[in-house]
Amino acid sequence: MNFKPQPKTIGILHYTAPPVVGGVESVIAHHARLLAAAGYPARLLAGRGGEPDGPIPFVHLPLADSLHPAVLAAKAELDQGRIPADFASLVGQVAGELATAVTHTNVLIVHNVCSLHKNLALTAALRQVCARPGAPRLILWHHDLAWTTPRYRAELHPGWPWDLLRQPWPDVPTTHVVVSEQRRRELAELLSIPAETIQVIPSGLDSDEFLRLAGDTADLLGQLSWREASPRLLLPVRITRRKNIELAIQTIAALRQTMPQAGLLVTGPPGPHNPANQHYFAELRQLRADLGLEDQVHFLAEITVAYVPDEVIADLYRLADALFFPSREEGFGIPMLEAGLLGLPIFCADIPSLREIAGPYATYFSPDCDPADLAAMISDYLASSATTQLRQRVRRLYTWRGIFAEKIAPLLEGK
Repeated sequence: MNFKPQPKTIGILHYTAPPVVGGVESVIAHHARLLAAAGYPARLLAGRGGEPDGPIPFVHLPLADSLHPAVLAAKAELDQGRIPADFASLVGQVAGELATAVTHTNVLIVHNVCSLHKNLALTAALRQVCARPGAPRLILWHHDLAWTTPRYRAELHPGWPWDLLRQPWPDVPTTHVVVSEQRRRELAELLSIPAETIQVIPSGLDSDEFLRLAGDTADLLGQLSWREASPRLLLPVRITRRKNIELAIQTIAALRQTMPQAGLLVTGPPGPHNPANQHYFAELRQLRADLGLEDQVHFLAEITVAYVPDEVIADLYRLADALFFPSREEGFGIPMLEAGLLGLPIFCADIPSLREIAGPYATYFSPDCDPADLAAMISDYLASSATTQLRQRVRRLYTWRGIFAEKIAPLLEGK
């Protein structure tokens, strides 16, 4: 009989937890949501904060708080280079709290506790607890490093417990994680360990949350691969022959030569007043099939015949890299205004109504131009656009969904 491996039990430890506001707390909030979504049994351990309805349970460890009165009193002495007379007792109390909290925990992710001197009793207690048999494997997540930060140097002194922040713990199974290559270089030099033994896992963004995407948008995009396209071209029109959608499809075929992940999304249904529009829609789908573009060219009309709310269309603009508007005829051109307001590059047919709206601030082409020439124009423009390239870089490297799948989950499993 085959048994599915049980997910590891994860703990996250920091001085404070959301809703306390801070950069590390924000990262912890995302980690907690990702762990819960991935089905990991997880708990958040901290001295302050904690959300009753948070994605994972909160365990209150009062002495983990960097602002606990006993911790502050100890820090005042330690900052002067003096070890308080009751420091060993304080460490023992913290170790007792911590040992109970991490029972049955397989992996303990520790944010900044082994990097900063905000609560050296917690650092020392962690060192004690995790050197014991059966202790969890440590992932030390270093956002900041006290010993390499000039403003902290007057508060750091040779010897224990300050050296806990600048020496390896050889008898404790530990993986070091930093948030940037700069931090990796600093930590490798500080600990005198090879840089390649330190993992770089950047912080990220939840793009849906940041862009405030509507729920309907997420539902629609879940049925398309347009979101994985790069670049994403948006054609927000009804399906009628004057919209010249076949040129857009042919251009995507040519664009794949230089941008193989390019994708096109056509948002509208067939126009309602002419039965020939359904035949045109069928022609477009056949053209897509003939060119092998089923994964690159998307029609919302294949997913829903219902009215697409304005907030969803606005979301699609925010997700797009450019407006593609090859119409042969337009009385006006609302998409030009929408793209302009959101700062999107515009590639549009050179017809009077569109030129009247955008003036010199769009990239124009003949509606009868060669698709290969048009693809080259789009490719050259987007490849040289710092804004577009940075947007695509953020999507590729710095979204929490991708960071978790590619870096965090394998780390938790010891890979």
